[in-house]
Amino acid sequence: MKLRRYKEIHKYDDMIDLAHHVSGTHPQMPVEDRAAQFAPFAALTGHHEAVRETARLTEERIEIDENCKAVLDGKLQNIYEHLDLEPSVSITYFVPDPKKPGGAYVTVSGCVRKIREHERTVVLTDGTEIPIDEITDIIEGEEAPW
Repeated sequence: MKLRRYKEIHKYDDMIDLAHHVSGTHPQMPVEDRAAQFAPFAALTGHHEAVRETARLTEERIEIDENCKAVLDGKLQNIYEHLDLEPSVSITYFVPDPKKPGGAYVTVSGCVRKIREHERTVVLTDGTEIPIDEITDIIEGEEAPW
């Protein structure tokens, strides 16, 4: 039994000290290419991103009623009349998602620089442009003269 185990352990002793074989017909593979064969393989490219996109939540747009629209129009009219004072406001509006149905409600605070009636946008002093049709709430600043 001991003799057999000894033979198994020293099975390759006759080759262990031989020089590394180098082919005379095939060029050696560069080290970079040898390393590439062990690189991970992604069989489903883009699958992880697709799953993440599907899992991302969006909010549904809420349709506001005529009474709320009238209140918002009144607040926008007050702001328009006092644009020279750059009134301070907080505006909540809906931003549609470019990739899937729905979007997100965003609230921004700042001073109103101008209201573009033809483009139907409110422009804040920091350059933020808010579509009037997407506005769901306006909170006027405390220092407002109205």
